[in-house]
Amino acid sequence: MIPVPGGTVDLRDDRRGICWQADVAPFLLGRYPVTAALHRAVTGADVSPSTPADSPVTNVSWLDAIEVCNRLSELSGLRPAYSRAEESDEVAWDRTSDGYRLPTEAEWQYACKGGTDGYRYGEIDDIAWYDGNSGDRVHDVGGKAPNAWGLHDMLGNVWEWCWDLYDEEVYGAYRIFRGGGWAESERGCGVTVRRRSHPTFAIDDLGFRPARTVGTVVSRS
Repeated sequence: MIPVPGGTVDLRDDRRGICWQADVAPFLLGRYPVTAALHRAVTGADVSPSTPADSPVTNVSWLDAIEVCNRLSELSGLRPAYSRAEESDEVAWDRTSDGYRLPTEAEWQYACKGGTDGYRYGEIDDIAWYDGNSGDRVHDVGGKAPNAWGLHDMLGNVWEWCWDLYDEEVYGAYRIFRGGGWAESERGCGVTVRRRSHPTFAIDDLGFRPARTVGTVVSRS
């Protein structure tokens, strides 16, 4: 996990034509997306059997990602961040928990930028697997250069689920995912690109990366 310092981030929704600023408290974020090997070890399930062990796990829904975060917390002796109602699949987040969780959209974008101001934190072929260089497949994590904060694959390789609802009034339970994937165009791999789908949706270029809430972050290692 990489310590991410607190700050502010500017977000926008081009569909609704709105912009807003969010405060981000210090938190921890996975250096890489969750790999197929880690997912198999935690769940005992093989949701993407053709995916190499060190590549990001794919074909995981938002609800799957929530469950994996809770299992990781339990295995690590941490308090799970989420509770889920069996009847409705409604998920509640205990924001006082120190367990693993999905990043918020603001946290994700803030961490992705890594202190930079551009559409990407580097030249796309140096930092991301996308449709121009991926060979139509997912790649092992860490094969491209990280951002300035040491986070790899924030753009390209796989999209990453975030906690947030997209637009509850229009899209109901749809959740946000960010970052672009191996099948995405160059334009679609940018720090401000937002996509959404139902929390049961799963596909072969969509994964997730765990976060944790902390008090104060004083160093990065």
